[in-house]
Amino acid sequence: MTSINVAVIGIGNCASSLVQGLSYYREGTNETIGLMHHDLGGYRPSDIRVVAAWDVDRRKVGKDVAEAIFAKPNCTTVFCASIEPTGTTVRMGKVLDGVAEHMADYADDRTFLLADAPEPTKEEVVAALRSSKTDVLMNYLPVGSQAASEFYAECALEAGVAFVNNIPVFIASNPEWADRFAQAGVPIIGDDIKAQLGATIVHRVLTDLFAKRGVKLERTYQLNTGGNTDFLNMSNHRRLASKKISKTEAVQSVAAERLDADNVHIGPSDYVAWQNDNKVCFLRMEGTMFGGVPMNLELRLSVEDSPNSAGVAIDMIRCAKLAQDRGLAGPIDAASAYFCKHPRTQMTDDLAAQAVEDFIMQRA
Repeated sequence: MTSINVAVIGIGNCASSLVQGLSYYREGTNETIGLMHHDLGGYRPSDIRVVAAWDVDRRKVGKDVAEAIFAKPNCTTVFCASIEPTGTTVRMGKVLDGVAEHMADYADDRTFLLADAPEPTKEEVVAALRSSKTDVLMNYLPVGSQAASEFYAECALEAGVAFVNNIPVFIASNPEWADRFAQAGVPIIGDDIKAQLGATIVHRVLTDLFAKRGVKLERTYQLNTGGNTDFLNMSNHRRLASKKISKTEAVQSVAAERLDADNVHIGPSDYVAWQNDNKVCFLRMEGTMFGGVPMNLELRLSVEDSPNSAGVAIDMIRCAKLAQDRGLAGPIDAASAYFCKHPRTQMTDDLAAQAVEDFIMQRA
C-alpha cells in the first residue's frame, strides 16, 4: 500500500498525541496494544505521514511538527519523546473565530499567543494541500471555531482532499455541507470525535444497556473537568452550544425514550488548571427497574484526554483514505457513526462497530 499523506489544522494536544502515536507504533517498535486496528484495509499507522500543518501560536509557527507538538500551551502526556523531524514546517493558520477573547486573560503557558505572521488565503491553503499531495485533512481547531472550520472545509473541497472533522462544528452532519462534499466527489468523516474510552462512549453504552435490559432511564448527568486549552476555551459558555448538542444527542440517540431537557445534563463543567490533559468524568444515571423499583448508577472515569482520541483518529484517517481509494464521496456514514458523536446517521455502537468492519472489508 502507498503512504497516507495527512495535513493537520491545529497543533494542540490532540495533534501531539497523534504524532507521538505515529512514532510509537512504527513497525517493530512497540506492541500494538491500544489500537482498535493495527491493519485497516491494508494500511498501518506507520503508513501515515504528516505533510502539512497549520497553527496560529507563535511558539509553533515556523517549527517542524516534531518540535511544535511539545510547545506550550500543550500539556498532554509525553509517551514518545523521541520524534524524528518530519520535514514539515507549521504554517501560520487562519484565525477567524479560532481564538476566543477570554483566552487572553490567562498565563502564557496556559493560553494561545498569536503569531504576527500573515494569515493565509484560501488559495494559499489549497495550493499547500495540492503541493504536499495531502490525502486527508484533519480538523483539530478549538471548540466553537465555526467560521474557521468552514474555511478549511472549503479548502478541502477545492483541493479534493478528504476531510476529517474532529470537533463539534456540524459539517458532515449538515445536509448542505454533506451534499457539497458528495457533489465534489470528496469524502468526509465527522462530526466531533468520540474518544477510545471516554465519557461519551461509556455514557452511550450504559444508556443502550438500560434500554436493552428494560430499565427506564429517568434522569442523567455527565460532568467533566480538565485543565487543557480545550477546557479553558470552553469555560466561555458561548462557545459551548454545538458541543452540548453533540454530546447530548450522542446519548439521547441510543435511549429507549428521549429524556426531557430538564432531565439530562451533559457537557464540560469546569476548568481545573492543575489537571492539565487529565479529564475526569462524573456520571450519574437514575432509572426504574422491574416492579417500578428505582435504581441509580454513579461512575467516575479518569483519562488522559488527548491520547484517548488519537487511536480513534488513526482509524478515521485510514477509513477516509479507503473511501478516497474507492471513489466514495460525501459523509462516510459507518465510520462517522462509530468514531463520532454527531454523525449524519446515528447508530448504536454495536451496530456501528459492525458497519465499520463491513466497510473495511467491503461487505455490503
